[in-house]
Amino acid sequence: MNNYPFIPYYNFETVCKQQPITFPPQHQSIQPGIESQMNPLPIFDNQNYVPSGKLQGKVAIISGGDSGIGRAVAVLFAKEGADIVIAYLNEHEDANYTKEVIEYYGQKCLLIACDLRQEEASKQVVSETLKTFGKVDILINNCGVQFPQNSILDISAEQLKNTFETNIFSFFYLTKAVLPYLEANASIINTSSITAFDGKKNLIDYSATKGAITVFTKSLALSLADNLIRVNAVAPGPIWTPLIPASFTAEEVSIFGTDTPLKRAGQPFELAPAYLYLASDDSRYVTGQIIHVNGGTIV
Repeated sequence: MNNYPFIPYYNFETVCKQQPITFPPQHQSIQPGIESQMNPLPIFDNQNYVPSGKLQGKVAIISGGDSGIGRAVAVLFAKEGADIVIAYLNEHEDANYTKEVIEYYGQKCLLIACDLRQEEASKQVVSETLKTFGKVDILINNCGVQFPQNSILDISAEQLKNTFETNIFSFFYLTKAVLPYLEANASIINTSSITAFDGKKNLIDYSATKGAITVFTKSLALSLADNLIRVNAVAPGPIWTPLIPASFTAEEVSIFGTDTPLKRAGQPFELAPAYLYLASDDSRYVTGQIIHVNGGTIV
């Protein structure tokens, strides 16, 4: 690559002085959504960021790392010196673009397309990671889906199963597969949500899985403390990712995030430093904790 691969559609610092910030109405019909089809494209990389080698020589597995929050974390980790393994479902275009950016920053990236709802897929991810890199230092459990429904009566057994298998079962499976290979000072970071604390009337099953992730994080941290393996979570508020146009109506998308105190949705790059903090030695005395990045909502 001769040129930087991503050109922001606006000057973010300038636009943030305007309130509120809204998005053009849009909708995608298939989850978890395609980032390249979003308007505007999410901002996943802070080009003014100065790396300091905080993850030099590390290897990180990131589920759902092809786009959205996962992409922003993968890119920031790569800038800090980590090689990246991305486990994703079927968003090949997004995944290959993320790989291109990671390689632009001088790091290696292994893409693994798989269905993490199946336990065997997690074993495959870990096996291929070890064959390629020989170790794992950081696990980011991040994949997720959400299907808004106006009533619990509208949540089918199929939807309930899919949401729980994607959002929390996969976290169990991937953690179990990775754990035998994690050494002291390794870090596990889970993506929770503001809905785990505030709830969401049209996301009952999704909110329940995020509540489960929050308690999973705290319990696993206690379980692994003697192993010196830290377990924490990040609880995002409204973040501009492919899941948003793939979940909500065009009208809902147009006002997404404007009800926060900062009157806008967050961009993925604004969330990634929380994961970096929890992955690096900066947080060596932090485990069982949840970091809230939500635009000012008090939970």
